[in-house]
Amino acid sequence: MYGLVNKAIEEMVCSRFGKNTWQEIKQKAELEVDVFISMEAYPDDITHRLVKAASLVLGLSAAEIMQAFGEYWVQYTAEEGYGELMDMSGDNLPEFLENLDNLHARVGISFPKLMPPSFECTDIKEESLNLHYRSSREGLTSMVMGLVKGLGKRFNTKVDITQIQSRDGGADHDEFLVKYKPQ
Repeated sequence: MYGLVNKAIEEMVCSRFGKNTWQEIKQKAELEVDVFISMEAYPDDITHRLVKAASLVLGLSAAEIMQAFGEYWVQYTAEEGYGELMDMSGDNLPEFLENLDNLHARVGISFPKLMPPSFECTDIKEESLNLHYRSSREGLTSMVMGLVKGLGKRFNTKVDITQIQSRDGGADHDEFLVKYKPQ
């Protein structure tokens, strides 16, 4: 994962729980890195160790942490200079979700080692759609759920997301039912 992801985890923990908690998480994760460089690629293991350590320190499940991080990521990336790019990707939640692969292709220009997931929307209705998520990475489905909730906030849209198919359950990809209603 790129340093931008790990920096965002650090920012989320520090803003919600304080710098001392972040230091404790880093220590439990046996992390030797003092500062993450946004544009530098780091082994996925670092991110997984941070989530595991945060789970222990904060008394939350890894899924709860990843979901909270997904919600936070939407706001964080917009503030870190990607807001205009996000604005160009859609004027509402379903439009944005349909353009996620295009967004990742544009981001990939700046991040050449990016290994983005793939998203596909099907069964699009006035207030629901099915979101198909494919990734070579494991353990990020909770983050996807948080991302969709964070995007709901960005678009002032009430969102309910339910996982209806799982790679953990034997499917070849994860699928979510996303119900939405602009507020």
